[in-house]
Amino acid sequence: MFAQLLTPVGNSLGLSFLAAASPVAMVLLLLGVLRRPAWQAALAGLATGLAAAVFLWRMPPALAINAVANGAVFALWPVMWIVVNALLLYNVAVKSGRFEAFRVWVLNHLPNDRRIVLVVIGFCFGALLEGVSGFGTPVAITSSLLILVGFPPLEAIVFVLIFNTAPVAFGALGVPVTVLGAVTGLPATALAQMVGRQLPFIALILPFYVMALYGGWRSIRALWPVLLVAGASFATSQFVSSNYLDYALTDVLSALGSLGGTLAFLAVWKPKASPEFAIDREALNERAVETYVRPWQGWLPWLIVSAVVIAWTHMGIAKIGEQAISWPGLHKAISITLYNAKPYPAIWTFQPLGTGTAILLSAIGTGLIVKLSIKDFIGAVRQTAVQSFIPIVTVMTIIGLAYLMNYSGMAYTLGYGVASTGKLFVLLSPFLGWVAVMLSGSDTSGNALFGNLQVVAARQLDLNPVLFAATNSSGGVLGKMISPQNIATGAAVTNLRGQEGAIFAGTFVHSIALTFLLGLLVVAQQYLIPWIIPVVGAIK
Repeated sequence: MFAQLLTPVGNSLGLSFLAAASPVAMVLLLLGVLRRPAWQAALAGLATGLAAAVFLWRMPPALAINAVANGAVFALWPVMWIVVNALLLYNVAVKSGRFEAFRVWVLNHLPNDRRIVLVVIGFCFGALLEGVSGFGTPVAITSSLLILVGFPPLEAIVFVLIFNTAPVAFGALGVPVTVLGAVTGLPATALAQMVGRQLPFIALILPFYVMALYGGWRSIRALWPVLLVAGASFATSQFVSSNYLDYALTDVLSALGSLGGTLAFLAVWKPKASPEFAIDREALNERAVETYVRPWQGWLPWLIVSAVVIAWTHMGIAKIGEQAISWPGLHKAISITLYNAKPYPAIWTFQPLGTGTAILLSAIGTGLIVKLSIKDFIGAVRQTAVQSFIPIVTVMTIIGLAYLMNYSGMAYTLGYGVASTGKLFVLLSPFLGWVAVMLSGSDTSGNALFGNLQVVAARQLDLNPVLFAATNSSGGVLGKMISPQNIATGAAVTNLRGQEGAIFAGTFVHSIALTFLLGLLVVAQQYLIPWIIPVVGAIK
């Protein structure tokens, strides 16, 4: 059994930490500084990671290749199976005229103000899509719609990526929290309650934050009522759902609460007209695709997929035919030194009827309901294949790197280094989840990696483990806006392929700033308002 090394470089934690960070640094350098395409950054990061794993962490090459392969297969199924089918649904909506109808509905029912459209579509509607599919598809779909109403592509995708943070921790019907409970041994309900006492603060300020970036303080003064309604309705629904109802329904209820509340408010409150942010309807109509579909039918694809996925999950259909496959040559072939030499499992869970299959049936069902021709459906499949190829390569590579860092021990060296900073750990804790989700694109994976490490470090430093386990999840959501996986999926659909570096540069500073803000909130919750932390057994 290969025993992970924690300080392989000169027996120094500092030098080993820097070496373990080198693959992450390579990805950040190529994406953020050199502005290279995401697949190139991911490939360079993987090459750097393989060199470090084999030559510094002394991981046997066969194990290293197996770890990468395990991650790549997980990237294909279930991650990209979900993404590809969500993109197919989007293309069915485009081919059938329902996406154009959705655009017309937006223009007819929302005030003639791009700022309002940005909040309703980017924040409220995007949160609903995140709860249903996630993995970058909300970014692709909502940014495409914003482009159709006049937003520049780069601007649209950057704003949507920032908005996409609020619902992530409870995405896919609460799976990230369920996994966090499993790896930490803490009650998932208590962890959900704690996450629900952190992220509502972020959700509340997000509409104001993005509006400051887009329209400046003048726009905040003009639109603060609707910004408050959008943020507060989401934050309130998120808090109530996670603390008093069922945390699995948090995303769906939060998104519906925010979307419904904001639309209802706009029915009675209108912003003062602003020519600067007015939608140029004549220019849009010149580029519009002629459709004879009634505008309300633009909602059909999204209502269908929401209903199918919720029912699919509630009835447990995804579990039918599920197979837990031990990865040959990797399963329990490695011991986690940081966790008292615990054998590292390598299980690939194959669900033929998982969420991606539910979305595929939604796409087929939508095509049948709207009477899309077989020729057009095949065209949608072909378009999806073209859009998906580069994202698939990117996601397989970046998640392969994440798995390599996990199994080699590099990720644990990073976590051990952060946990060794003493009381500074309180402020740095969110950045552990941030790094994990930046690499994997999944809050679930981030919780599986660093959730227990947060608990171990918290107990060693006499801090509250519930708070810091939850902080791993909350910090992770803020790393998603710079995840190559998220960026690549959005870029493929918005004709920004190859410009992932520019997108990354547009979100990186905001990702850091919001994560640091979360760190300050964690400091306050630990030392100033500890009563806000749920009590679990003997934990106070």
